[in-house]
Amino acid sequence: MDLGSGVAPLGGAVLKFIYNGLPARVVFGAGSRSQLPAELERLGAKRALLLSTPEQKDSVEKISETLGSRCAGIYDKAAMHVPLEIAEDARRVARELGADCCVTVGGGSTTGLGKAIALTSTMPILAVPTTYAGSEMTPIYGLTEGGAKKTGRDVKVLPKAVIYDPELTLSLPAALSASSGMNAIAHSVEALYAQDANPVISLMAEEGIRALAHALPLVVQEPENISFRSEALYGAWLCGIALGSAGMALHHKLCHVLGGSFNLPHAETHSIVLPHAARYNYDATRDAMARVERALGSSPAPVALFDLESRLPIPRKLSEIGLKETDLERAARIATETPYPNPRKVEYAPVLELLRNAYHGARP
Repeated sequence: MDLGSGVAPLGGAVLKFIYNGLPARVVFGAGSRSQLPAELERLGAKRALLLSTPEQKDSVEKISETLGSRCAGIYDKAAMHVPLEIAEDARRVARELGADCCVTVGGGSTTGLGKAIALTSTMPILAVPTTYAGSEMTPIYGLTEGGAKKTGRDVKVLPKAVIYDPELTLSLPAALSASSGMNAIAHSVEALYAQDANPVISLMAEEGIRALAHALPLVVQEPENISFRSEALYGAWLCGIALGSAGMALHHKLCHVLGGSFNLPHAETHSIVLPHAARYNYDATRDAMARVERALGSSPAPVALFDLESRLPIPRKLSEIGLKETDLERAARIATETPYPNPRKVEYAPVLELLRNAYHGARP
């Protein structure tokens, strides 16, 4: 038995693991954004800085109206991969406004900006996700400087409370819903075979994959169906917990390289790379892949993931999202130049082959 997979012991096998539960308060349900003032009160926050991307400024302005004097201001310049210069500007604005809390309204880019502020201050984060990114459930932060994305873990950047309101995802376009959801599934796939996997997180990871795999095609068909949106957001929450509680491996390393060094879109990159990373690790993680297959109702796992994506309106080739074929060798070199945990040894030639397959959109 592969204890690293987090699969429950069979036949008297001895199970050995370490589990650290991350503290987080979750308020889930349609209309739960109305609880934002009360949640700020629980945190003792008096002057909240609301964060968003430029595209979500209108939504965050509506939310700010419910806060009255508790709203210190709005910063709407959050950007993909959290460029250091934007993080430093947001930190400056927070200081000048005398903010004592950050409210992040949006996806991973906005949550990441809140984390950048929390990293260098004592301000807590209250997250209001509008995508399926999962970043709101993790102590992981990332900053991009000079074409390189650097990530780290610090519990001080973990949001103190998260409000999941599926009504806020109703306007999320079908394509973005699909890629964001596949990004979340990637978190759980890697959590199942992570170096510090454990049975509790594996249960959540498998259920997260199942919920999203069921909901995403339905969300695409009926974007305004609140039941389908709720199931997708529920799955994303579980996948976010998996991301925050178990270390990641080759898939996430590759996506950080492709995003930070080549400025590829985050969710789409994760979606495209996932089936190929699963194929790379498949033979070394059969117990974990069995759980993926059970959650998807199909096997083998890499093909099942690829076929799920084939039912969704998302790109399946790195060539479609801005990567040049001449970039493949450089990406493989960056991804393999420093060692990190992965079930199968990370080597240049097979990683380059993985990237070539992802570039061309080959079926695993």
